[in-house]
Amino acid sequence: MDNSNVKRLSHSEILELKRWNTPTIYNGWEMITRHDRTKDGINLEETTDFMPQMGPMVGYAVTVTYRASDREYQKNHPENTRQYRAYVASVPGPKIVVVQDLDKPKLVGSLWGEVNSNTHRSLGCVGTITDGGIRDLEEMTNAGFKALARRMCVGHGYGIPVSWNCEVEVFGQTIRPGQLIHADKHGFLALPDEDLPRILDASRFMDSNECQTVIAAARDTVGMSKEDILHNLEQAKKAFSQAAKEKFESPSES
Repeated sequence: MDNSNVKRLSHSEILELKRWNTPTIYNGWEMITRHDRTKDGINLEETTDFMPQMGPMVGYAVTVTYRASDREYQKNHPENTRQYRAYVASVPGPKIVVVQDLDKPKLVGSLWGEVNSNTHRSLGCVGTITDGGIRDLEEMTNAGFKALARRMCVGHGYGIPVSWNCEVEVFGQTIRPGQLIHADKHGFLALPDEDLPRILDASRFMDSNECQTVIAAARDTVGMSKEDILHNLEQAKKAFSQAAKEKFESPSES
């Protein structure tokens, strides 16, 4: 799959995106996108961040499907792991490995553990999103490799990559190679390419807009009557929506 036309953000822009949680990035994204905010880009099924203490991760998707249940397939495709790693190495970082587990709903074995997390970290990957499992949780954390996954598991079975650099389906969402992903304990947002140029500015603005209007009104209530609090909240909501409308030329919801 040709990703040569994907707009890439600078290293400093990615560092700035990491300063906010994924809901904050979503708040900016919904103001600039033409996509459906209820079903596009976000995980539609429950996922678990097993390293929430590491904070958000941001990276470009490298994709792979994986199977751990087929001994004969593993035996007959000994070149797959080498070829898959060559693909991962060929893509500029930072990268998030998005894994579709072909054994789902079973969980036979994990692609991830101490060895593969360190291996992928050396290739410029910052973490993974997998609808399969992970193991060696402490060792993966020590490697600095973040994981959003379905659950933990014990073994790796007859694990082998099946296909890569392809669209994958994880947690109810289709992910394409090269998509910029923002992910944390809340879930993930895979950003459409056309929204990348404005995402940082939009997220920064909406975060500031909240702080200056609706959050400030809700926090600065000492000594006020209930009537005054309700009045100020309503005024703040209007100010919030007006600022968003003027910035993005569209109405906003608080």
